[in-house]
Amino acid sequence: MALVEVINLKKYFPLKGLFFTKGYVKAVDNISFHINKGETFGLVGESGCGKTTVGRLILRLIDPTDGRILFNGKDIMKLTKGELNSFRRDAQIMFQDPYSSLNPRQTVFQIVMEPVRFHGIHVDDPEKFVVNLLERVGLNESHLYRYPHEFSGGQRQRIAIARILSLNPNFVVLDEPTSALDVSVQANILNTLKDIQVQNDLTYLFISHDLAIVKYMSHRIGVMYLGKLVEVGDSDELFEEPLHPYTKALFSAIPIPDPDTEKNKERLVVRGEPPSPINPPSGCRFHPRCPYSKDICKEEDPEFRKIEEREVACWLY
Repeated sequence: MALVEVINLKKYFPLKGLFFTKGYVKAVDNISFHINKGETFGLVGESGCGKTTVGRLILRLIDPTDGRILFNGKDIMKLTKGELNSFRRDAQIMFQDPYSSLNPRQTVFQIVMEPVRFHGIHVDDPEKFVVNLLERVGLNESHLYRYPHEFSGGQRQRIAIARILSLNPNFVVLDEPTSALDVSVQANILNTLKDIQVQNDLTYLFISHDLAIVKYMSHRIGVMYLGKLVEVGDSDELFEEPLHPYTKALFSAIPIPDPDTEKNKERLVVRGEPPSPINPPSGCRFHPRCPYSKDICKEEDPEFRKIEEREVACWLY
């Protein structure tokens, strides 16, 4: 059962001139996918491809230019004020930077309790409530009245997880939650997120450019390029046999921890730099860099085609 459905979603950011709009940045351009209840849907792609914009749109932090976003079957753009407040409790976000996502003037107790008080949720014993949440994420009572500057990056992300859990949400957008952390800390945070997902039956949208982490966390993966989805499929199948040329190039760049295998593996190298989202190429947006480009690729934008359990937008199929 789908908890989140994205249908023909678009987000164009206007480029303002002195007297008129000069053009638009097509950050997200007509994409569709769904996220099943209880699963982790990974979203990967190069920097600037629109991954974070998709997460912000799904949470209604920004409004779409066109398209629909359904949460539990309801269009989030048509929610009443009361329904929107309920949606805000059900859908949360974990930010990339643990240093700027916490108020430096608040204690851990205040940070975790703030969303609870904002939404008017009654808690009999606030201190015990916060301690229980901290213990679930690997902290303890001694951290209750400390300030964010007294913690490491990994501990700050644990505080952010506790703040999310305080509202008992159904859906969480994880926007590159470990990219600002040391490698030694990343695994602990990811395992904590996976444990909490099972315990609370959470649904995740996991946004990252680290392919190894996405594979570890995700059940299904969507690959984005210049505002478009080019391939969606099961995590293991996608890594074993990518179909779209961009997906192949992206995954072939993953280093293998074996010098002999790494030296001899076949690598698909794409030429050039990603085009501008202000003036994207006609047809398939990847065709200027694609080694398999054909005439039709330059003229017509391919639609998603279902190949077994996979969806791919490419004229090769």
